[in-house]
Amino acid sequence: MRETSEHRPLAKLSTSADEPFGDRAITARSQPLAEPSLTHRPAPIVRCRGLTKRLPSGDRLLTILDDVDLDIERGEMCAVLGPSGSGKSTLLALLAGLDRPTEGSVELDGTDLRGLSEDRLAQLRRGRVGFVFQTFQLLANQTARENVLLPLELVGRSDARQRADRLLEQVGLGARGHHYPAQLSGGEQQRVAIARAFAAAPSVLFADEPTGNLDTATGRAILDLLDDLRRDAGTTMILVTHDAALARRADRAVHLRDGRIERIETSPAESAEHRAATAG
Repeated sequence: MRETSEHRPLAKLSTSADEPFGDRAITARSQPLAEPSLTHRPAPIVRCRGLTKRLPSGDRLLTILDDVDLDIERGEMCAVLGPSGSGKSTLLALLAGLDRPTEGSVELDGTDLRGLSEDRLAQLRRGRVGFVFQTFQLLANQTARENVLLPLELVGRSDARQRADRLLEQVGLGARGHHYPAQLSGGEQQRVAIARAFAAAPSVLFADEPTGNLDTATGRAILDLLDDLRRDAGTTMILVTHDAALARRADRAVHLRDGRIERIETSPAESAEHRAATAG
């Protein structure tokens, strides 16, 4: 029986140094369940049960994601890791309502995504979800400021222009708002994308390899920025990455292999900080 984040038994500690949390990695070698806590915890902001995705491949069905159960807590930073083809990006797309599962369910900020129309899904994402992509996904014919303004105008923010300018200042591009994406470096384009992702104050931010197209130093600066903004806003972040060093910054790291959760690792920093943030 596979563990879920809802009822996860205590586990022995791995001593493998090459795992993202080193000797603190939670493995599948379980010990008896601890006594249940009486402390009230808010409902997970993202929950999936039995999440499965299959696609036709010739005369057979290819299983991309296989019976995944996962809870993501409010305010948490969760990294999703695994080799190519393990189902990382598929999981992200399903949790965000960008794709529909073959089987299973997803709840996003209290809303069950099953049965929602495409228009209703788009409306839900517009108000509650932000995205940061590896390839930035900026509109080439729009300035940096106009790219950040777009989600604000879609949700009808009366202070859209002021908020866009403030976000560009926060990401260090206050003087570059009139520039088009082609006039910006890769790191600057990703900063614009981050400002756009936070524009509508989303409950959840989904980031798919946000540093994949950046050099090491620029990628580190982008991660610092993402982490600072999501902490300030109390935003939950679900991050797909191949980078074990990046995963060490997360509260938890979910490892996928062959479409299944192989193990979940918990950062020691998560226990005190995240419990304090979610208590009461």
